[in-house]
Amino acid sequence: MADALEQVVEERVESLGYEFVELERGGSKSRPLLRVRIDRPDSGPEPGQGLSLEDCTRVSRALEDVLDGRPDLGERYVLEVSSPGLERPLIKRRDFERFAGREVSLRGREPLAGDSRRVEGELLGLGESEGREMVRIRLASGEEVAIARERITRAQLVYRWE
Repeated sequence: MADALEQVVEERVESLGYEFVELERGGSKSRPLLRVRIDRPDSGPEPGQGLSLEDCTRVSRALEDVLDGRPDLGERYVLEVSSPGLERPLIKRRDFERFAGREVSLRGREPLAGDSRRVEGELLGLGESEGREMVRIRLASGEEVAIARERITRAQLVYRWE
């Protein structure tokens, strides 16, 4: 569930025509750090098809307009706007749908498939079972498994450097 700050950031990013990927927080109470990852809704899987420096600058300036003066941030906050990278995280339902067919890595606190807390395979998409959202992947062995989305602590694309 997104909090108020995340909702404000997401609304502003998407009003500019970009896709909000995630908001990561760090820093300290006196100097909060906000890392905002954005993407282009039409970006492809290959390098050079994503964001430009100008895109990040545009979004950063627009976010500063809505973040400056927020009492929950103070005057000394640090804002970083960047691409999610080649191994972008999969967070929202639309991410799992959009990147079906791509190789992914899934991690959990408990074993996800067999006895491993980390699995890799081809993302087949989302399904539902007994009212639970299930992430379906094909493992390297060819076995297809469905893992309850709430058991996944981190999901991301895998990029193979050649």
